Amino acid sequence: MVLLAVRWCGRRPAGTVVSVVGRLRWGWLARCAAVAFPLIVLQMGGLALWGYVSDGEEAVAGDFPGWSGFVLGLVVLWALIPCQAAAEEFVFRGWLAQFFGGFLKSPWPGIVVASALFAVAHGIGEWSGFALLFYSAMWWGWLTVRTGGLEAVIAVHVANNMTAYAITVALGQLAESGNAADAPWQALVLELVAAPAYCLLIARLAGTHGVRRLSGADPTDPAAPAAPAAPADPADPAVPTDSADPEHSADPADRPAPA
Repeated sequence: MVLLAVRWCGRRPAGTVVSVVGRLRWGWLARCAAVAFPLIVLQMGGLALWGYVSDGEEAVAGDFPGWSGFVLGLVVLWALIPCQAAAEEFVFRGWLAQFFGGFLKSPWPGIVVASALFAVAHGIGEWSGFALLFYSAMWWGWLTVRTGGLEAVIAVHVANNMTAYAITVALGQLAESGNAADAPWQALVLELVAAPAYCLLIARLAGTHGVRRLSGADPTDPAAPAAPAAPADPADPAVPTDSADPEHSADPADRPAPA
């Protein structure tokens, strides 16, 4: 629906909602995923360890569904979660932010509004869950502008959801309702560090790999057409001419000697 709205109502290529080059940059997405998955696993592991230390074995108690059920659950998750996470990014970090950017010079009003709507869309649960969602969304909005596309936030969103749901499958708790809106305050504390760590690291990688953040021709691209040179003005005294008049000759040897 977002792609159709951009194409028909916005009257621009649908791919411009994804990145400044008008398409998904798969290589850049893979690099971001290589950073996001280890970081999210470390974050989730820290949260599980915190729960184990605080509440004991109850925090990680569950019934393993068996290897067949576990693998089947992972297959279903991999089939659905990338589409679900990407769709949310298309709406909140893509179309909404660009909509406000169409008539405002600063991207921040769009980022703030989209972040608040992103948090509300997950439901009203714990205050810590709402704060976590809003805080993460603000960082992700900044990262989208900084990298000129949705690839980095899609990667971390998929990594977060995939890891969280894989844990629930392993514990046999997939049928239980709940999402990030119900996150405890411990998850918020960890996110205060994890979100900026990921975003700043990806921003640094984007600079290292020359990831484009602006639309239009890339001045560093050798294939980009060069601007045409301005024609010389014959009336410009600084431009030598080939006039036959020796008074205006460019070669001093052709000028008459003074009387």
